[in-house]
Amino acid sequence: MSADTTATIALLGTSADPPTCGHQALLEQLLEHHGQVVTWASDNPGKCHALPLADRCQLLNTLVQAIANPRLQLAQDLSSPWAITTLERAQARWPEATLCFVVGSDLVPQILQWKQADQILQRCVLTVVPRQSWPLDRKALQQLRQQGAQVEVLNLNIPDTASSEARRTADPRQVPAALRPLLAQRQFYGFNAESDPVCP
Repeated sequence: MSADTTATIALLGTSADPPTCGHQALLEQLLEHHGQVVTWASDNPGKCHALPLADRCQLLNTLVQAIANPRLQLAQDLSSPWAITTLERAQARWPEATLCFVVGSDLVPQILQWKQADQILQRCVLTVVPRQSWPLDRKALQQLRQQGAQVEVLNLNIPDTASSEARRTADPRQVPAALRPLLAQRQFYGFNAESDPVCP
């Protein structure tokens, strides 16, 4: 982590339905680029969620505790279905920090249609992380920049896992080892037995 990143805070909201090995890798690698990483479980207005928000928050918190980095925290009170609300709350908490709002490449074409998109672009740096299944939409990135967005693209090494696949198959290879006992205990998503760790 370079000296000029110490005052940056990466903000990562996720449905966490469930958190996957990809979420684990993303959180860990964001710590290499930003002074702090803050995450929370969110209700996405465009999705139907398999578990209530409180359960998804518990899963995400279990992952955060397992990563055990003092620069990583769960801030569930930032959670909102609307990015602008989250950014307003974060700005009130960290008024001197540069806020980097993390999105996957799959979301880039949607951002200009988000609620108060112009205000979102003024309040943060958009940190775009390409997903293996979603190549970067260069035209959408250009449109964002033309609207005044500050955009950084982080080419991280994120495994091609998906919450939808974990829900569909109850495949333990999709989820971090630290989550498997809780998933089995609560029988979330059809998980009913622990297996050997796969995520590092």
